[in-house]
Amino acid sequence: MWVFGYGSLLWNPGFEVAEQAVARLDGWHRSFCMRSIHHRGTVEAPGLVLALDAEVGAHCQGLALKVAEGHEARTLDYLRERELVSSAYLEETLPLTLRDGRDVEAVTYVIDPDHVQYCHLSLDEQARIISTAVGGRGPNTEYLHNTASHLFELGIEDADLKWLSQEVRRLTTA
Repeated sequence: MWVFGYGSLLWNPGFEVAEQAVARLDGWHRSFCMRSIHHRGTVEAPGLVLALDAEVGAHCQGLALKVAEGHEARTLDYLRERELVSSAYLEETLPLTLRDGRDVEAVTYVIDPDHVQYCHLSLDEQARIISTAVGGRGPNTEYLHNTASHLFELGIEDADLKWLSQEVRRLTTA
């Protein structure tokens, strides 16, 4: 069983990983398009978390995480508890192409565009929200900076996350 990580699963999978590889998912892009009312914000002051938003011609590079043999059911239970807390994500099994050319299918969490937590905001507005939001798992800034730094370490370019990380640092040190 493979899982596709494109946000916090990059740096905090929470399950035993037997193998990992940079992977590409076609038809989706990484975006701060989900309001977070649990992990990185509250109902009163929502933060933002990453989700995969469908877009023709787009692609997202992330990390394919192979679940250790014998841990599949436990991992799926864990991921469902973690990722489906508010039903804003939909669980899909989608095809990935690994950097070494292998094709695999992976459990992937994508945004439900009809869910109330779905949003489409400018990068400036995203930076403003992320710079102040805090939820049950900590500051929204931590989520952004950890994700951006792990993408960089993996050699994955994401211009929006790079800009957001720089802008949020500017906002929080001004």
